[in-house]
Amino acid sequence: MPTYACSTAAGRLTPAQKTDIVRCISTVHHEETGAPRYLVQVIFYEVASGNHYIAGELARPDQIWIRGDLRSGRTEEQKGKILRRILQGVAKSTAAAEEAVWVYLSDIPATNIVEYGRVLPLPGNEDALVRGAPRSFEGEAGTTSLTENSAPTLPLVRMNQ
Repeated sequence: MPTYACSTAAGRLTPAQKTDIVRCISTVHHEETGAPRYLVQVIFYEVASGNHYIAGELARPDQIWIRGDLRSGRTEEQKGKILRRILQGVAKSTAAAEEAVWVYLSDIPATNIVEYGRVLPLPGNEDALVRGAPRSFEGEAGTTSLTENSAPTLPLVRMNQ
């Protein structure tokens, strides 16, 4: 699941701006990678005054920093589009100057990520996360229906240690 962490000064974003950022990031990631929206998560971190520095100086109060952890396998073109679109969308949603919005993308091999109780599939095989779920559920195994925007509801799976 792509995870985007958005860090800002405490109180910098309104609830409406956070909603706009979530919609922007979820839409951009889905449109540029084809991954379902239900896999995209966005987490907001508010940094207390005096706790964010750039080049040894306090960061400007309008600074917005976004780090996206993605499964490796996306093309440079895809990542470039994700970077540009998130930058522009967040700047517009928050009335921030583009130079105050920093976006980083970090590749993580799918084999290094466990979600919903199992190692993630390679990009393009997201449906495999739900389809063919392991039979070693702690509870009753059931079927899961998904829409593009809904998160799967899966029982907890024990991983072999």
